[in-house]
Amino acid sequence: MVVVGAGIAGVACAAELAAAGIPVEIRERARVAGGRMASKRFDGRPADLGAAYFTVSDPDFAAVAQDWRAAGLAREWTDTFVAYGPEGRREVPGPTRWAAPRGLRSLVEHLARDLPVLVDRLVLGVEPGPAVDGRPCEAVVLAMPGPQAALLLDPALAAATRAVAGQQWSPALTGVLRFPTRRWADFRGAFVNDHPVLSLVCDDGDRRGDGAPVLVAHTTAEFAAGHLLQPSAAGPAVEQAVRDLLGLPEPAELTHVHRWTYAKPAAGGDGTYHLDADGIGIAGDAFGKPRVQSAWRSGRDLGRALVDRLIADRR
Repeated sequence: MVVVGAGIAGVACAAELAAAGIPVEIRERARVAGGRMASKRFDGRPADLGAAYFTVSDPDFAAVAQDWRAAGLAREWTDTFVAYGPEGRREVPGPTRWAAPRGLRSLVEHLARDLPVLVDRLVLGVEPGPAVDGRPCEAVVLAMPGPQAALLLDPALAAATRAVAGQQWSPALTGVLRFPTRRWADFRGAFVNDHPVLSLVCDDGDRRGDGAPVLVAHTTAEFAAGHLLQPSAAGPAVEQAVRDLLGLPEPAELTHVHRWTYAKPAAGGDGTYHLDADGIGIAGDAFGKPRVQSAWRSGRDLGRALVDRLIADRR
């Protein structure tokens, strides 16, 4: 049994299979697990490049969050953001957002701690059988954005090909900005409405809990679409937009821009996962709202469905 993709959906799926005693292997093309719950270190300090936080409403996911909290990996951050728009600045209450002092990637790594994760392992193709790069498998899970899964699927796998073709994704850039000092007014996160560059800005020092003068900005899909070939060139525009929004007099000491070609699902599939008669499963937050919780639940539900199918096939 092979799971392709070591984001939270793939890891949650593999955890269900392993708990049922079904041999499973996770293959991840990157050097680390995490997927879009990505973190990168700058001078030894992590900053979140993908998901900005997570929220909890599912009781089962709440238990996972409490495990992370007990391990010192997650904490409740804030239930109030501000919003910038044509009407000015206002506070926006909402659900409690959770953050990870060591970066959200640490949460995925914690879930995967007892699982066989092979990193730097590029998968080239999934064929009927099913098989991964010519190796037969009982089933294959693709835990990644649909456009990436489509590149791996043999067209003969018609049901899975249709499922991923139905997904639509939008891009984004994430800018990490480190300033000499904290000069901004008190806020934790800001939704930015009707802006040509920005959609979300988070106070990473507050989110991380160390007070570092670091902001993380997420761009609009429209702005990102024009800079996907050379994302670093967008750094000055992202920095200036943040400085203008918050009235910051000093330039950033460090600006890093990360490209997400497939940042957020705009349209996905029905239910919480796809599983077909060819033995191909597809999981991720395209099945539901674009949330960490949705991705986890998709992987968990697919894992349970695979356990039921594989155990029945062995009888």
